[in-house]
Amino acid sequence: MRHLNDKTYLNRTKAHRDALISNMSASLFLVKKIETTIGKARFVRRQAERMITFARRGDLAARRHVATIMHDEKALKVLFDELGPHFKTRDGGYTRIIKLGSRRGDAAEVVILELTGFNDEREDKEATKKPKVKSKLKTATSAVKAETAKAPKKAKAVKKVPAVTEDEKATPAE
Repeated sequence: MRHLNDKTYLNRTKAHRDALISNMSASLFLVKKIETTIGKARFVRRQAERMITFARRGDLAARRHVATIMHDEKALKVLFDELGPHFKTRDGGYTRIIKLGSRRGDAAEVVILELTGFNDEREDKEATKKPKVKSKLKTATSAVKAETAKAPKKAKAVKKVPAVTEDEKATPAE
């Protein structure tokens, strides 16, 4: 029976897998997006989300626990100073996997593993929008338009054009 036996080996030794987790999660935290195979992404995703949960706590015990897994001090600082507060209100789902297709050399399925909330298209569109600020010119012209709308409208004079009869059309003017 395989109950609670969910180890992923990735054809590596234990030391190699630990180094893989440490290096890939450090790269993920520093760059916010990495491109890798789907097996590695699923393996690192599980560990990275646990590290972010510890970073949300932010205490010394949590920092020491994550430091035993990830040995990069710069990534550890980014994780606890930036990512922990960033995900403070989020209850999980800190990463997403986006499938890219097959790699040309060995046909391995390649994916992007990224942190949510940093590279969203919606956030990029909102950041590029300029805030709506009314200029003095716009408010002045709108005030003039409002005054003219309130004022009674004057009847426009219509210039009457004499009607041309059929006889006048048929005979040229002499």
